[in-house]
Amino acid sequence: MKFLSAVFLVVLAHVGVEATCGRAESTLPLPVPVSGAAWQPLQHTWNTRFQAELDAALHGNALWRSLIASGKMAVGLVDLSNPKSPRFARVNGNVMMYGASLPKLAILLAAFQGFEDGILHDTPEVQADLMEMIRRSDNAAASRMITRLGLKEIGALLTDPRYHFYDAAQGGGLWLGRWYAPGGESNPEPLKGLIHAATVFQLCRFYYALAYGRIIGPERSSQMLDVLAFPDLHDKFVQVLEQSVPPQHLHRKSGQWKIWHSDSVLVWDESWRRYILACLVEDERGEQVLRDLVPVVERLLSKNRSVQRAAAEGSG
Repeated sequence: MKFLSAVFLVVLAHVGVEATCGRAESTLPLPVPVSGAAWQPLQHTWNTRFQAELDAALHGNALWRSLIASGKMAVGLVDLSNPKSPRFARVNGNVMMYGASLPKLAILLAAFQGFEDGILHDTPEVQADLMEMIRRSDNAAASRMITRLGLKEIGALLTDPRYHFYDAAQGGGLWLGRWYAPGGESNPEPLKGLIHAATVFQLCRFYYALAYGRIIGPERSSQMLDVLAFPDLHDKFVQVLEQSVPPQHLHRKSGQWKIWHSDSVLVWDESWRRYILACLVEDERGEQVLRDLVPVVERLLSKNRSVQRAAAEGSG
């Protein structure tokens, strides 16, 4: 009996170690710690096979195929299932469209840069406005933040060499050109004269930089991710994702005005769901397009995950 008890304890210990290792892998924290030597800019992670798979998945839908061909639908996808080897693919990646509330991400960036530089005080009132602006897309809160930070100062940060979230040489990108309220100054972006603009490439870069702690630093990136979590608007991507992913694992900002529909999310779940997805649509059916896109992308990602797991088991 003593021998059997000892064996049982050893087995329990072994199972415990395996379970602990499994939890450690499944709950890898954000931001992901990556050394400077291992860091890759997003454009360097573009993957030929992944691109072909995304193209095939999107072009299987006749409406999406038409919208893509006319430059009225853009999609960016980053597979982070292996954070040490991310994969990026995009369709119409540098096609800039009206972004509605998406450029509130620029205000979030400017606020935390302001905290870091000591030009904005991190008060309860400011934190409340950031939460309202991001999670509920409140326009009044966004306008108060613009007043605190300065419209042109936010624009200058987007083109700052540290970030380059707006780059005229690559089709533009994120741009905040006016208050989210009637009146006030206007500062349209220089390429198309859009007031609020985005490209899926720059949206993916924004979340990618946060995921690896590259915006200001790991601590500030983590704080920004906290603001982006727990989305309170249950539409577009979130309407689908919240059925299987807890809200603390969804870091999201969306936008909508008239026929312009957009969404962007960093999904960081304890399962295989670790990815960045961004989509811009110029069509009255955009809301449905965004909802329908999620399961298509997830089938692609889960299939890739199954193939990788089978290959790993085969080599073992």
